[in-house]
Amino acid sequence: MTTRTDSTTALHQLATELRDAVGSVVVGKPEQVRLAVTVLLAGGHLLVEDVPGVGKTVLAKTLARAMDSQVNRIQFTPDMLPSDVTGVAIYNQRTQEFEFQPGPVFANIVIGDEINRASPKTQSALLECMEERQVSVDGTTHRLPDPFAVFATQNPSEMEGTYPLPEAQRDRFMARMSMGYPDRDAELSMLEHRDRVDPLAALQPVVTAAQVRAMIAQVHDVFVAPSLKRYVVDLARATREHEAVRVGVSPRATLHLVRAAKASAAIAGRGYVVPDDIRGLLVPVFAHRLVIGTRGGRQLGSHDEATRVLAQIAEQVPAPTEA
Repeated sequence: MTTRTDSTTALHQLATELRDAVGSVVVGKPEQVRLAVTVLLAGGHLLVEDVPGVGKTVLAKTLARAMDSQVNRIQFTPDMLPSDVTGVAIYNQRTQEFEFQPGPVFANIVIGDEINRASPKTQSALLECMEERQVSVDGTTHRLPDPFAVFATQNPSEMEGTYPLPEAQRDRFMARMSMGYPDRDAELSMLEHRDRVDPLAALQPVVTAAQVRAMIAQVHDVFVAPSLKRYVVDLARATREHEAVRVGVSPRATLHLVRAAKASAAIAGRGYVVPDDIRGLLVPVFAHRLVIGTRGGRQLGSHDEATRVLAQIAEQVPAPTEA
């Protein structure tokens, strides 16, 4: 009979193999790799924002390659239509019936490249997919594969040819992160070893879709003490009451923070959540959802300002001393 301890150890080992596989390609970014794996095992979606050329798409492609599962990539462009994402019903003259042709969203891992280059209408085509894991076309509902995760990249909003993500869509991403520039050693290593060899091409899958599905189910069983649940709710309420915040985080955000904390604990080899799991994920899970208000006629809507607000909240809201 398999005990919970044995299952936790097995999950920890598989998660470590997955992190190591992704880290072998995405060099010098251990925190970003860990967050990506955390979001995957929490059953969430990840938004990666940064300037072009720093490895956003490589991270998403590497994580997808490390899984032996169906992967589709969508290159978002301004002229895309919602049906280009979800699929469309086409009339079959032979059968004289409409047949649904699935779009690229029907995959275990969907890489949404430069998602904010598509119009808000096209971006919104993902809302039902991301929340309900299904697509509705002409009154018929089509279930998406399980597991299903969207790993989207976007360029900074001030860059030419970008559209802001709808607030409802931002809220469906469990976490947001930036890649940042590599450090000096990592960039030198890229010049020395990747001029002729593509490490992504040589990467072999280390987990299957069925294993990831089982790992996600196991993460749900990680224990969260009532005091920690109250702590998460207090953090969320503090964002709604902060003077610099016009719109605080939603109840969905509290659910996402708890799920991500569970995954973080499981990756660390624990069957229970501790306060550090929650504090470490506060900014990635909450910051992109905050709508910062105006003070003195000055707009404070940057990610840096949201991070500053959350740092204040983390200091003001006491964490439980005993989980």
